[in-house]
Amino acid sequence: MSEQLYLCVHAAEFPAQALLRLRPEMQSQPVAVLEGRAPLEAICALNRHAERRGVVCGMTRLEAEAIAGLRLLPRSTESEAAARAVVRECAAYYSPRIEAASYGTACSYVLDIAGTGRLFGPPERLAERLRAALATAGFRVSIAVSANFHTARLKAANSRGVTVIPEGEEAAQLGKLPLAALALAPDQAETFAVWGIRTLGELAALPETDLITRLGQHASMWRALARGEQAHTFQPIEPEFALEEFCEFETPVEEMESLLFVGARMIDCLVARAASRALSLASLTLQMKLAEGRTHSGTIRPALASADRKFLLKLLQLEFAAHPPQAAVHSFNLSAEAGQSSTVQLGLFTPQTPEPSRLDVTIARLKAITGEDRVGSPVLEDSNRPGSFRMGQFVVSTNASTAKTDGPQMALRRMRPPVPVSVVMQGDRPRKFRDAERSFEITAAYGPWRTSGCWWSTDGWDADEWDVLATTRQETSIACLLMLDHTRNAWQLVAFYD
Repeated sequence: MSEQLYLCVHAAEFPAQALLRLRPEMQSQPVAVLEGRAPLEAICALNRHAERRGVVCGMTRLEAEAIAGLRLLPRSTESEAAARAVVRECAAYYSPRIEAASYGTACSYVLDIAGTGRLFGPPERLAERLRAALATAGFRVSIAVSANFHTARLKAANSRGVTVIPEGEEAAQLGKLPLAALALAPDQAETFAVWGIRTLGELAALPETDLITRLGQHASMWRALARGEQAHTFQPIEPEFALEEFCEFETPVEEMESLLFVGARMIDCLVARAASRALSLASLTLQMKLAEGRTHSGTIRPALASADRKFLLKLLQLEFAAHPPQAAVHSFNLSAEAGQSSTVQLGLFTPQTPEPSRLDVTIARLKAITGEDRVGSPVLEDSNRPGSFRMGQFVVSTNASTAKTDGPQMALRRMRPPVPVSVVMQGDRPRKFRDAERSFEITAAYGPWRTSGCWWSTDGWDADEWDVLATTRQETSIACLLMLDHTRNAWQLVAFYD
């Protein structure tokens, strides 16, 4: 076996395939893709059903609209970019050395598969597995394997299914291909047509010296390509791993069910792509282009990275319910951040905790009812304001607390909201105070502890705090925290010491 072995993946009519992979309900219908500005739009790609109806590339919109049952879609470069990334990721599972060989409206990648036999078996098996993986992702491709780079590329672009070319039979396999496979310039193709040369085999049979004399040095390269002998320096690409799916609708979508139908397909693709690298989805970010130039965005961040499709779809549904788009949707972009899935190890006698997926759904429902800023985990703010905090994203901690304390501990139990009290002062210190039910005699008072800030805004504060020991008439003792709010000139019982 040769030290060089190349596999070419060729997806014809790629603009149409990129649009239809997320729309399974349209794959059984004749569909054509339009490119250009109205009214000069022309068909640039189509599927097999449209081809059977007599549709051809270059047909104008007016001509295409005359064909009954034909669906016309505008070309989307964003959808094609996302689809190309999916093809690359599927191919990268079998070889990290990939070179782009696309031209026109086709998408082609050539893989260097030399030395992969021990991992994936013979080239035939590898090619079938790759073709099946791409079919699962929604692509219809042809694959060719050869020891020559250009032979694999030309054969894949002009055949169907899987073709494995043994070493030394490159010329025989290319001989029946049409001369148009070389993508010659019109004047050069016309010259060969005048000579009666219509296939690569006929071109390969011409004398090299006479061919160069009449057509120049380029003719030597064409002859080498036709014979499967053209050398090539492999130039692998290094794409970044990005989980992103995009869908542009032909008509604005207003119903949530239609968006969820497309979102479910997007989540399936994102989960499958992440799982191919033993990863899960740590977050989902959705961006939509709405009517009248408006946009809509949102982020879904589960407590733990997950690869559960139904769970992620439920979170997406709750996100739509809590923050519905305010206008019809023109395009839908869903990107994900990959993360490592983890499990929480419980002790033998530790009470069972809720599953993270159920907890996330419950939190999402609570947010839809009470509001985003009322559900989560309290996070202290960098402020001198007493009790200042904000609600942060709830995260399940996988690290058990091992902190140990020795000796007695004191806890401060705050009253929310603080209890209004009336205070009797003796000099500059509090002597007695009373709430709505009882009166207390202060036996010891420590303070005042004065705090103030944000005097320039409406959220400013100015208060004196006192730590006091007090008793009731029944000789019950308490330790509490009293606060004098200077902004309202009112006393409050803020907390108890336990």
